[in-house]
Amino acid sequence: MLPELYDLIIIGAGPAGLATAYLCHKSGLSYLVLESGKSSFQGIANTYPQGKLVYASKPKEAPEPFLVDELRPPDKPVTVESYLQYIQHFVQHENLNIRNEVTFESIVDERDGLTVLTDKGRFKGKKVVLAFGSSIPRELSVYGDAKMVAKNLDDPSKFVGVKTLVIGGGNTAADVVIAILKAKREQNDNQPVYWAHQSERFDVNKETAQRLGEEILLGGNIRLLPGATPRIGEVDDEQVDRLSIRINEFKQADGIDLYHALSFPMQNVIACIGSQGPVPIFDKLGIQTISCTAGVCKVAQDGDRLVLLTTDFESTRKGVYVVGGAISPSYMKISEGMIQEEKHPNLIYTAINDAYHLVEAIKKRLGK
Repeated sequence: MLPELYDLIIIGAGPAGLATAYLCHKSGLSYLVLESGKSSFQGIANTYPQGKLVYASKPKEAPEPFLVDELRPPDKPVTVESYLQYIQHFVQHENLNIRNEVTFESIVDERDGLTVLTDKGRFKGKKVVLAFGSSIPRELSVYGDAKMVAKNLDDPSKFVGVKTLVIGGGNTAADVVIAILKAKREQNDNQPVYWAHQSERFDVNKETAQRLGEEILLGGNIRLLPGATPRIGEVDDEQVDRLSIRINEFKQADGIDLYHALSFPMQNVIACIGSQGPVPIFDKLGIQTISCTAGVCKVAQDGDRLVLLTTDFESTRKGVYVVGGAISPSYMKISEGMIQEEKHPNLIYTAINDAYHLVEAIKKRLGK
């Protein structure tokens, strides 16, 4: 049986991806959203601190209102938890066609469209919309395969009863450590949380440090591993994927160095090592970018690489479009034979309105 050919395959269920899906839903375009997280707006859930307020922010110079009012944040700011709860209800109410926990890998050109390759199979579409935002977690670079290492924390209770390793020295890693310590304490679990960072110094703000200190005073069992470096991803004799992290190294005069290392099952490891922009993905997909030079770019910095898009957000790869945070804070727009930098704030407003203009353009191209 041949796979279904959708009008659009949408990568990412953030503001831009969800707005694109909803507008397709209303317009009668067939579509499928592929989201790497467990639910829609997972990127916002991962990056917004608990209790942070969500605003209906709009650039002062922007002439348009929110073009998808159903996804517009309330005029009176609400917590991110409240807004995300509304979004989940909205997705369920509209019965949007979203597949969660699907990792995007690549795109292959076919005679009748494009095939999107993922870890859950192949999906075919006439057009592909890249709406995966800008906060793409960095991969843990070690010898061997470390794909099973988590990049964020979705359920602290999963780490109750096991020794856990958190990698990273900033506030995000600290928040993960705090959440796991709390879950363990509430279940009377004294198994430690190991917190590793390549630098000798952990760098967290005052508020986070205070919360961490409070959790330790309440009985949290934490083992700090400054100067520790992840080295090897391997499979042990029992077929368990493991990560080895070097904690001490001793240089020897004879050239045979000694080191101490710890080995953890990868399912017990979370790597909070920051995020990267989408440029590596654009390179992999053959989407052209342009490097900024002094005097040309006013928003991006000298040397930054900006994706090249048409006024309809189509990239240099035919049929592949890019919207939302993936093209912020600016991109290179092709308009009437000219190429110039276009300011593009990373806002819910911008992502939603990108989706509106994109879907209108695709409807015309598909004759719908």
